[in-house]
Order: sequence, then structure tokens, then C-alpha cells
Amino acid sequence: MNREPMFNVPGAVLGILAVLIAVHVALSILPPEQYSWWVLALAFIPARYSGFADQIPGGSVAEVTSFVTHLLVHADITHIAFNGLWLLAFGSVLCARLGGLRFIVFSVCGGICGALLFLLFNPGLAAPVIGASGAVSAMMGGVMRFLFNALDRGEGYLLRHNPSAIPAVTIMGALRDSRIVLSSIVFVAINLLAIIGFGKMGEAGAIAWEAHIGGYLFGLFAFGLFDRSDNPAMQNDLPPAADLE
Repeated sequence: MNREPMFNVPGAVLGILAVLIAVHVALSILPPEQYSWWVLALAFIPARYSGFADQIPGGSVAEVTSFVTHLLVHADITHIAFNGLWLLAFGSVLCARLGGLRFIVFSVCGGICGALLFLLFNPGLAAPVIGASGAVSAMMGGVMRFLFNALDRGEGYLLRHNPSAIPAVTIMGALRDSRIVLSSIVFVAINLLAIIGFGKMGEAGAIAWEAHIGGYLFGLFAFGLFDRSDNPAMQNDLPPAADLE
């Protein structure tokens, strides 16, 4: 008798999680001075773009690479565990729908958008930004485009078994769906609480709420550019055609 696995985790998701863990372990065994140098070289630091790149580890090369490399570095076990859990939850569904390569590109682009929004709000800031939260937030935004359709049609099981079979809503459909709008407002509100000091991540200090919001908005609005599903997007919130009279 064949038993179905408890969790359907695509290889690309497991691969990303393995890379995050490997980077964290590799950095943690370095001597303190080398650890600090590499974290700063990999981190996204807005001050690099205010004429200080040569004074920060990584130099001018990191002006380009840190948009991506900051996603690989985490402050501590709590930080990587939190992002890892959300990666498994949302990334598994999204990867099964987009395919491994599109999923990775989508996630990286989400992380880059998160860094860009952080830079926009914090020009010249010398504090480093690290973590895959921007990419994970993009995954959450992407899943919003088809999550509620699955629930409305009584096909929530497809999120696990075959997410490609779920029709996605268009951008306008998403903006008209009160549940997507409310979920997005709640997500933004929770992150904005970081402004008043809510939401510490281990010993790393306040969360980079700008990176989270930038990633989420990218995922929500750019999902259609990456979706490979043959199932056409739903133009509105009407029930399936078979139920119309």
C-alpha cells in the first residue's frame, strides 16, 4: 500500500532551505572578525549607494551582489527558523505551481524589490539588512492571487495536491476581493508596528518592515508574469460557470 507523504515539499524549496542553513553554519564557525566582515559584505547596506561603498566590506562589487546575497544571511537560529517555516508553508505551494526555476527567479526578484523599497525609505543608512524575509513575503503575496479561489470552490486540497489547477484572480480582481485587501492591510499593519519597536528578531533588532512590504507587493502584483498555469485567470469573483443560471 502506497502512503502519501505528509508534506509535499518541492526540491527547489528544500534546496533553498539547505543553502540558507549551509550559509548560516559556514558563517557561524568563522572567527569573530571574519564573521563580521562576511556578514557586512553580504548584507544590503543603503550607505553603499551614498558614496561609502569602498569603506564597507565587499566594496563596489557588493553594490550589485548584496541585492541578492543579503537574502542568504540570517542573524540567528530564530531568524532562520521563522523564515524557513514560512518558506515551507508558502514556498511549497508557489513552487509547485510555478516550477522550480520560475519560483527561484520570482523569489529573488521579490527580495530585490524588498531591498529597493528599504533603500527608498532609508537612503544613506549604515545599518545592514539581512534575511530572506523579502523573498518569503513575495511568496505570500503570490499565493494570495489564488488562495481564496481554492477555498471558495471547496478545493482547498488543491493547494497541496495540484495548485496549478486553481484559477488565479487578475490584479483588478485581487484589488476588488475584500479578503485579499484585508489580508494585505493586516500584513502591512503588522510590519508597520516595527516602527514603534514591535517585532524583534532574536538579537538582530527591529525588523526591516520596508523589505517585507516591498517583497509582498511584488509578489501580489507580479505573480501573473511568472505563473505558468494553463488555468485562465478569473476576471471577477463570480462563482464557477456551472453554478450560473
